[in-house]
Amino acid sequence: MLAEDVHQRCPVCNSTDIREDTQRAEVFCGKCSTVLDEFQIDQGPEWRAFDHEQRDRRARTGAPSTYAISDKGLATIIDWRNVDSNGRSLSENSAQLNRIRILNKRARIANARERNLALALSTLHRYSSKLGIPKTVREDSSWIYRNAAKKQLIRGRSIEGMVATSIYTSCRRCNIPRTLDEISEVSNVSKKQIGKNHRFLCRELGIKLKPTSPADYISRFGSKLGLSGETQAKAVEIINKANEKGLSSGRGPTGVAAAALYIAAVLLGERKTQSEIANVAGVTEVTIRNRYKELSEKVNVVI
Repeated sequence: MLAEDVHQRCPVCNSTDIREDTQRAEVFCGKCSTVLDEFQIDQGPEWRAFDHEQRDRRARTGAPSTYAISDKGLATIIDWRNVDSNGRSLSENSAQLNRIRILNKRARIANARERNLALALSTLHRYSSKLGIPKTVREDSSWIYRNAAKKQLIRGRSIEGMVATSIYTSCRRCNIPRTLDEISEVSNVSKKQIGKNHRFLCRELGIKLKPTSPADYISRFGSKLGLSGETQAKAVEIINKANEKGLSSGRGPTGVAAAALYIAAVLLGERKTQSEIANVAGVTEVTIRNRYKELSEKVNVVI
């Protein structure tokens, strides 16, 4: 934890210039030099490493626990190599070691509930990889699925459908925009079913989400179209003006984002056809034209 997290202000001079002296293990005020804390404990390792291989060799702990693995990554795993901790070969006992590996694998999944959880998290990992979502979202979606399973909300519903719903809900929570079309395409679960499960999960788990903003999709759509940062910033500006006039309420955010990108691209000379933008945004050209007409009339944008 940083010194600023512990001491926000100096109690003597009320200064916010809080500094940390690692050599003396002290926290002091940079303005009046008052010592705010001393004898601090260094939470880091006592060794240094200069590359990844050296760090792995010197570390004495395993990977951190994670919700994305059924046993949270805390179970003991028998390595596939037939060597002991000192690197000596154990090939003469290979048959016995293989038998122990099989028994250890079976012991990690003791009942049907754990087996279903392992299957669901494996499916979640596969869907997440195809969607290209970051690790933090994957952890959050695993947490959502675990809570749903703990409250027996999965019963009577398909594992694939609830996994897809957990990913969609987590993307909404973490402001990582993924449309229902994208998740439906990856999971082979209908948009209607994902939307229904999403409302059910949010109600039962007490998850409150803000409406998705069209601006959240600009950077991803713009990157796929090869548009410059200036064009993307112009599209966000158009969307902000549309929000002030209430044009985005009741309309699909992807359609508004696509229309804003189309207008911004034309204004700044990076012309993209409506067909190209429609393919990237997953909407029809008719939707882009309708949203474009509304934006050009209400926001006073003429191209």
